[in-house]
Amino acid sequence: MNTQVLTSKLEKLGIMILTFFFSVMAFAQDATKSPDLNVDVTTTKTTSTTEEWFTNPLYWVIGALVLIIIIALAARGGGKRD
Repeated sequence: MNTQVLTSKLEKLGIMILTFFFSVMAFAQDATKSPDLNVDVTTTKTTSTTEEWFTNPLYWVIGALVLIIIIALAARGGGKRD
């Protein structure tokens, strides 16, 4: 028998054994135990009056203006052109 044919058959056998092993592992879960569906959900709602700085639109507008000014100064080059 050719070694290439033997190698091919051994690879197929190995893949079949691995497939069987993984399928057994997948189905080996405890199926006799019923799932616990008793879920208690408690929610508490707390309100906070503190405002973060990044939620204020004024900071966004000022930041955008500063960014536009920086980009304009960088694009201009800051030097004289002769």
